Amino acid sequence: MYARDDVATTQDWQQLPSGEHVEAAVDGFRMLADRTRFQMMWLLCGAEYDVTSLATVVGIARPAVSQHLAKLRLAGLVSMHRDGRRAVYRARGGHVRRLLAEAFQAADHHVTGTPDHD
Repeated sequence: MYARDDVATTQDWQQLPSGEHVEAAVDGFRMLADRTRFQMMWLLCGAEYDVTSLATVVGIARPAVSQHLAKLRLAGLVSMHRDGRRAVYRARGGHVRRLLAEAFQAADHHVTGTPDHD
């Protein structure tokens, strides 16, 4: 099952997913429920960042960014690779980018009062 309604069938929505899948999804949402982590994830969906660059853009201290990134990695939302001595982070895959985009679109409908189309 995908994050988009148009690819899920009615039958997909009539059965509960496994407990393991529910826990992983809830952990992901819990991580995104923090304003700073949501902003960081938004940036990481568009580009790769090291801790220092991300701290500068988000406006918080590097240790705080490192702690947030560690939690996001544990939840499987970001990946990291080495570029020389730097650790570089990015959002992990299209599912994560679509999840953030959908969350933002839902928020936009709420804030602007634009009707949601089913």
